[in-house]
Amino acid sequence: MKIIACNSNRPLAEAVAAALNLPLTRASVRRFADMEVFVEIHENIRGEDVFVVQSTSYPANDNLMELLITLDALRRASARRITTVIPYFGYARQDRKSGSRTPISAKLVANLITEAGASRVLTMDLHAAQIQGFFDIPVDNLSSAPLFSRDIQERYAGRDVMIVSPDVGGVLRARLIAARLNCDLAIIDKRRERAGVSEVMNVIGDVEGRDCILVDDIVDSGGTLVNAAAALIANGAKSASVYVTHGVLSGGAVARVAASPIEMLTITDSIMATEAVRLASNVRQTTIAPLLADAMARIHNEASVSALFD
Repeated sequence: MKIIACNSNRPLAEAVAAALNLPLTRASVRRFADMEVFVEIHENIRGEDVFVVQSTSYPANDNLMELLITLDALRRASARRITTVIPYFGYARQDRKSGSRTPISAKLVANLITEAGASRVLTMDLHAAQIQGFFDIPVDNLSSAPLFSRDIQERYAGRDVMIVSPDVGGVLRARLIAARLNCDLAIIDKRRERAGVSEVMNVIGDVEGRDCILVDDIVDSGGTLVNAAAALIANGAKSASVYVTHGVLSGGAVARVAASPIEMLTITDSIMATEAVRLASNVRQTTIAPLLADAMARIHNEASVSALFD
């Protein structure tokens, strides 16, 4: 079993390797003077079961090219099986035609990864579960629900917790966590006028006096979650916190969260934290390294991955 780290999130790859008690495979992923990506594997990986850890987060196109070229290098070096570990799958929000003459970029990226040489994909909390069907190779889509449920139980013990979905589309995700915690569920009804802009319309559920926890898969600009938190407080909620798997947090998102009614925004390390995230007083990261390591070990040993969530 070999683990290779590209450059998008090396700390996570190192944590995964440490959890598996394995060293990272020696490899170079660097740039030529004109910024072309060059990859060289410095160990023999012929016949090996290889795992490549790379999120396709910002800069998405650079990180995607690193991944594709690494896959090609491994295939040409005769790796037996190549599992692409993508903690955050970029382009996942482009999973359908949003209008006339627009692409389905998630399908294109799935094709590229498959053609580059991947045998299998291990990812986490895909924006839409049906993206698994875009691949013609096996896909394991891990869930953050057990991780978040345990963290909420520890941090909010003794408090009157209510799980909240920030939109109708995220109800299934929120319901999974609410069921694990045996608590109530509320829903934010919002109307999105255009991409990146949302308007909270109504809160479905009695949140008065409750410690509300919003659950989502991606936080990008932060506008939706900030508006949702404000709506919950306006409807009598005692507090509003947020749990999100992928902290994209582009532009001024961290400052927006810092100035909002959000008590604490908890994200995972599927995307490497920026300096702004590390310095924010109401943003924290929790690691997914043990979960990824366990899933990778199960894949290597041909054991059940779904048993992780039973």
